[in-house]
Amino acid sequence: MEGLESLTSYRKFAYVYDELMADMPYSDWLSFAHEAWERYGQPETVVDLGCGTGSITIPLLDSGLTVTGIDLSADMLSVARQRLDSTAQGARLYHDGRVNWVQQNMTAWELPEPVDSVISFCDCINYLLEEEEVIRTFQRTYQGLKPGGTFLFDVHHPDTLRRYDEEQPFVLDEDAISYIWTCEFEDEKCEIEHHLTIFAREAEPGADLYRRFEEYHIQRAYDPAWMKQELLRCGFREVHCYADFTWVEAEESEDVARLFYVAVK
Repeated sequence: MEGLESLTSYRKFAYVYDELMADMPYSDWLSFAHEAWERYGQPETVVDLGCGTGSITIPLLDSGLTVTGIDLSADMLSVARQRLDSTAQGARLYHDGRVNWVQQNMTAWELPEPVDSVISFCDCINYLLEEEEVIRTFQRTYQGLKPGGTFLFDVHHPDTLRRYDEEQPFVLDEDAISYIWTCEFEDEKCEIEHHLTIFAREAEPGADLYRRFEEYHIQRAYDPAWMKQELLRCGFREVHCYADFTWVEAEESEDVARLFYVAVK
């Protein structure tokens, strides 16, 4: 995940992130990626841009791919390493050079060699708050791909952020973790501020104490036509925009929540 307003608070957030995101459709993102590669070219080397705690990176390794997880947060990457280290194949994957974790900003990411595909799921691009940041990320990704390589990513549709504002507040109340989540929406830039008050149970066995901390995240949604135009301007020769984990063109679908882009170099 990228572009958070406060990395200081995100250091706390990294260690409860997987509990909060347990219901996210990671298997659907993985299925979309594999189906996209079947259609547009099967990769051997992949970058997971904004990889967070590795919830998509690690399953990709099980597919035999060589994967680099890139994230701005050192603590997110630390959790990802711990998760991989806890698996039976972790040591072998490191030994074989099939996995790497890199702390970089997605607007300026760079590896020694170009890769076959770059993915950036779970609305990472929405955390880029200026058009120039989005453009730089598109440019860096184009430069980091081999000819014929693919860039797969998803973003919230602008109407999704509007719905968040209309439907707030959101509340989670579970034994291990709870939160109160409110939003403030600014229509002119289509930008939303997420305010979360999180209560996380202490890890000690039998503990009945909760830590409270505050999270403040900002996301921005961009016009789909503008994003397609900028991808083409960067040099991508083919750009498609699909709706909600499907292969239906977004322009042909109503009430789209997530836009899925496939750009081919």
